Amino acid sequence: MKRIEGRVAIITGAARGQGVAEAKIFAEEGAHVVITDILEDEVKEVASQINHAGGTAIALVHDVSIEEDWKRVVQTAVETFGKVDILVNNAGIPSRLNVEEETLEGWERVQAINSRSVFLGMKYTAPEIRKAGGGSIINISSVYGIIGVKGYAAYHASKGAVRTLTKTAAMDFAEDYIRVNSIHPGMIETAMTADLFTDPDIVKWMKEVTPWPRLGKPEDVAYGALFLASDESSFITGSEIVIDGGWIAT
Repeated sequence: MKRIEGRVAIITGAARGQGVAEAKIFAEEGAHVVITDILEDEVKEVASQINHAGGTAIALVHDVSIEEDWKRVVQTAVETFGKVDILVNNAGIPSRLNVEEETLEGWERVQAINSRSVFLGMKYTAPEIRKAGGGSIINISSVYGIIGVKGYAAYHASKGAVRTLTKTAAMDFAEDYIRVNSIHPGMIETAMTADLFTDPDIVKWMKEVTPWPRLGKPEDVAYGALFLASDESSFITGSEIVIDGGWIAT
């Protein structure tokens, strides 16, 4: 049997990068996937690819910072597949400004997409996972939710919030058999980081801080999420999985 056969997973930010990898791997392992993004054409294309390959997917346009959008996504998932078992809060945006450079508008936008969305996702998905008899919530944070570097003020704050919110939600939902864990990727080659790879000095630095002899790929994160979604992690909650090639071990 496939590792998450017959389960229903909502995956946000699934038009590109890690979200695409998560959606495809989850579908390959037997899940019905509800994939969401603000990029309508791209997320629909991902769903089409999954369905063409023999999986089951629907795509929804979704602003993760908006409460009503979350209500609609969860309702559609239940109406389409009858339940929700898994949530992957994957959507996120970067900001590379320090405390003085960042604007209040920029700060609030990053918090809305990166951390408010995680709160809203858990708030509206948890009741359905409870009805299903339990399941798994996976919140994608970052190594920058654990350590600091210069700049990235809003991004660090948002990802740190995801890390600690995950732990308190794990306590809140434990009696309902809903596991809540966070993943903390390091340097992953995605569309969100693509501009960094045009700067040879930054690429040199990224390789220096990553002991493993390559940078990360979206699939590295997706397989971590699959483990947390499956019964293989049935006694893991309130924990964090760091997928960084050894960066923060140095």
